[in-house]
Amino acid sequence: MEKVTVLEVAEMAHQVNKAYCESRGDESQVGWDDAPDWQKESAINGVKFHFQNDVTPEQSHENWLKEKADDGWVYGIVKDVEKKEHPCMVEYGMLPIAQRSKDYIFKSIVDTFKIIAEEVAV
Repeated sequence: MEKVTVLEVAEMAHQVNKAYCESRGDESQVGWDDAPDWQKESAINGVKFHFQNDVTPEQSHENWLKEKADDGWVYGIVKDVEKKEHPCMVEYGMLPIAQRSKDYIFKSIVDTFKIIAEEVAV
């Protein structure tokens, strides 16, 4: 099987997340090519975190939460990029099940490619 890169896995995870959101009626997600750099970097960092560690969906969310907090994001009722507010800026146990599902999906995608991926500069 051909090797895949961290960037390719991040793009795939992003696109699957977009499709999942759309299946729930959320049309707010843009495709990878139109995603802002901060969003792509977040996906790339998530993939790297999974590749370097054996993590649960909860640990994946906690890593995302720390990354966002370090970048100045805070809790907000709705996602607001300009204000850096996000409704998922809460502990994992406080997330709605639909949001927790996204962490399970992300983990499944990354774990599928973990063995055959190669670490490359992105």
